[in-house]
Amino acid sequence: MKKYIFELEMKVRDYECDLQGIVNNANYQHYMEHSRHEFLAKMGGNFGKLHEQGTDALIRRVEIDYLKPLISGDRFVVRINIKQEGPRLIFFQDIYRLPDNTLCIRAKAENVCVVNGKLSKGEVFAKIFGEYLS
Repeated sequence: MKKYIFELEMKVRDYECDLQGIVNNANYQHYMEHSRHEFLAKMGGNFGKLHEQGTDALIRRVEIDYLKPLISGDRFVVRINIKQEGPRLIFFQDIYRLPDNTLCIRAKAENVCVVNGKLSKGEVFAKIFGEYLS
């Protein structure tokens, strides 16, 4: 298994599933967004406070490979790695079903940072996540 810099465990709730009894595809993005916000908090950042200061991290692109479905009651973990490419912060997020560690989702979320309405060069990302960026 790859080494990850952050992980967050969660559980599928009934209302997140569709008529087929599996997690609706859009809910995986909620899981990934929540894990990015929790990672930000672990690093001392706060999404709401950044916004109040005029700084917004915005999703530029998301790519998701749906490999295995999750169902109601499944426990799972979202695991994260990151890298910075110019002004973009790229989150590599994998979702594994527990306890068997079956890879269910492989995703890549590209973020950009806007400061006072203007695209930044990613300095905010470097300040917050610097210890994990190469």
